[in-house]
Amino acid sequence: MFEQENIDRATGEIQRFFAQPNAYRAVIILILSMIAAYWLSHFIARIIVKTAQIVASHSDNESDEERVLRLRQIETYLSVAIAAMRAFVVAIVGYIAWKMLVPTASSSIAAIGAGTFFIVFAGQTVGILLRDITAGATMIVEKWFNVGDFIKVEPFWDVQGVVERFTLRSTRIRTISGEIVWMHNQHMTGVHVTPRALRTMAVDVFVHDRVEGEKAIEKIIGTVPTGPTLLARPLRIKYAERWDDELWRITVMGQVPPGREWLIEKYFVDALKEIDDGKKKADRIIIHEPIARFADPDADRRFKRAVRVAKDK
Repeated sequence: MFEQENIDRATGEIQRFFAQPNAYRAVIILILSMIAAYWLSHFIARIIVKTAQIVASHSDNESDEERVLRLRQIETYLSVAIAAMRAFVVAIVGYIAWKMLVPTASSSIAAIGAGTFFIVFAGQTVGILLRDITAGATMIVEKWFNVGDFIKVEPFWDVQGVVERFTLRSTRIRTISGEIVWMHNQHMTGVHVTPRALRTMAVDVFVHDRVEGEKAIEKIIGTVPTGPTLLARPLRIKYAERWDDELWRITVMGQVPPGREWLIEKYFVDALKEIDDGKKKADRIIIHEPIARFADPDADRRFKRAVRVAKDK
């Protein structure tokens, strides 16, 4: 009832406002000002986007890991600046245009109009925007991730991919299948970040004859497809060590983007198993079933500090 009375009063005030001599002129000025604000913000945004593209190009071609991280942080800040700049320009021009309208209208129109707008629209929009902006600002300050990082979003486990754009309000993610996913920042309760968007994997192969084993493994390595969304870094024999008097352990390592682990732990391992198909047990090259595992060096160092094995008494 109270809201309806406000709406009726605002409608009456607006009708009286348009009855004034310069009312339509003021409205035209307001509309033209908002159009000018849109195109100005669009022009400035294009300049920022071009700058971000240049930074992204340098980041992709940089070999120094620390410099890559700094460049991606700059790219993230530029992405956030685009949305902030547009909102700032529109707000400033809108304020100036409104100040131009106020002298021709009574103060009650401003108060009632602003109050009505807040009641009708702000309750459903401002709260959502503020939650998104608060979440986005927190993630930026705490450096959850940067543009160009591969992330997996909680609680939506099927949402994972490369961050293409990150603003205070939302995040745009490109999945490994090419889909684009938009996420409100307030819905991201947690984020898994894959360093360098790569997972390092190793396969341990046990053989009797090291030379014959390496030759057979090299042939299989040549059949595994490579590419940014396949085997990012080709498989290679990392090392071979004698396991006992009659056994060698050959370790093969490679890197794949998240979601392509099956290229190593299934395709490559299954191909290794087929080497000895039809052979007698005495003639087999591979003695035991190959073991596929994750072999990230940073994770190994961290777990070395965390894992403590009690000594037998």
